[in-house]
Amino acid sequence: MQEHDLTFVRVEMALAEKPPRSEAGLVAWLQKNLFASIPDIILTIVGVILVFLIVPPLVRWAFIDAQWVGVDRNACSTVAQGGAQPDGWSGACWAFVGAKFQQFMFGSYPFAERWRVVLTGILFVILLVPLMIPRFPYKGTNAILFFGVFPVVAFFLLVGGWFGLEHVETPLWGGLLVTLVLSFVGIAVSLPLGILLALGRRSNMPIVKMISVIFIETIRGVPLVTVLFMASVMLPLFLPPGVTFDKLMRALIGVALFASAYMAEVVRGGLQAIPKGQYEGADSLGLSYWQKTGLIILPQALKLVIPGIVNTFIGMFKDTSLVGIIGMFDLLGIVRQAFSDTNWASPQTPISGLVFAGFVFWLFCFGMSRYSIYMERRLDTGHKR
Repeated sequence: MQEHDLTFVRVEMALAEKPPRSEAGLVAWLQKNLFASIPDIILTIVGVILVFLIVPPLVRWAFIDAQWVGVDRNACSTVAQGGAQPDGWSGACWAFVGAKFQQFMFGSYPFAERWRVVLTGILFVILLVPLMIPRFPYKGTNAILFFGVFPVVAFFLLVGGWFGLEHVETPLWGGLLVTLVLSFVGIAVSLPLGILLALGRRSNMPIVKMISVIFIETIRGVPLVTVLFMASVMLPLFLPPGVTFDKLMRALIGVALFASAYMAEVVRGGLQAIPKGQYEGADSLGLSYWQKTGLIILPQALKLVIPGIVNTFIGMFKDTSLVGIIGMFDLLGIVRQAFSDTNWASPQTPISGLVFAGFVFWLFCFGMSRYSIYMERRLDTGHKR
C-alpha cells in the first residue's frame, strides 16, 4: 500500500488580522483610561457632570455673550448702568482687552519706539526655536548667539541711547515686556548660579560649603517679597557713592538670587541621585574634578531633574507678578492699573482683564511644561535596551 505524505508547508504568509476591540481602538482606550475599575467609573461620571456644569456657561460667557468691539465703557455696561447692553447681560468685555492690548504688552513704552520691542521679540524667537530643536545643526554657534550676543543686542535695542536710538527709561517699561525680561534674565542667571551653589554645598572645602549653605538657607527662608524689598531698598546702601541701579535692575538681581537658591537644591538632588560608581569610574580614568563634573556627573544629574528645573522656571515666571510690590508694572500689574480708567469702568471689565492675564500666564507655563515632557522622553535612555 502506498503511504501518503501528510506534511503541509504554507507557501504564503497568512493575512494579518485586526486586533480584538478590547485591545485596540476607541473602546480599548475608554476601557483602559475611564472604565478600568469601579472607582474609575465613578470619577469618570463625576468628571462628565462637572464638565457639563462648567463648560457651557463658560463658553457662553467667553464667546456667545461676549462683547468684542467698543470704544468705551458703554460697550460693556447694561442699559440700567448707562450702556448699550440689555439688563442682565453678563458676558465678557473683550473690547476692553482689545482697547488696552498694546498697553498690556508694552506698558508706557513710547509708541513710536515699540518696533524695537517687537524686533527684540522676533530675534528672541528666531534664536530660541532652533536651540530647542534637537536635530537642528550648529548648536554651539546658536547657543553663543542666544546667550552671549542676544542679551547685548536686546539691551541696546530696548534701552537705547546709542546708534541714534532714543533712550527709554526702564520706569516706562511695563506689561508683558517686563514679565519676559524678568523671566529670561532670571532663568539665564539662576541655572548656572544654582549649579555652582549645588556644587559648593557638596564641596569638601569647608569655607565654600559654609558660604553656599548660608546663602541657600537664608534665601529659601524668606519670601520673594522680602528679597525684592531688600534688593530695592537696601542694595543701594552697599554701593559706592554715585553708583546706583534702576528699579528694574534691582528686581532682576532679587529674582535671579531667589530662583538660584531653589535651583541649587533641585540640582543637588540630581547630584545625590548619581551612583557612587560613576564618581569612582571617573576617578579611575584620571579625570580632574571639573572634567569629571562637567563631562560625566552634571549631564546625568541635570537629565534626572528636568521636571524640577522646569517647575522652578514656571514658578519664577509666575512670581514676577510680585514686582508690583516695589512699584513695577508687569503684565498683571498693568492689567490691574487699567481698571482705574473711568472710560472703561464696568462690572465686566476686571474679570475680563484678569482672565486675559491668566490665559497669557497659562500659555507660557503650559508651553514650558510640554517642552520639558518632550525632553524627558527624548533623554530617557538610561533604562532602555
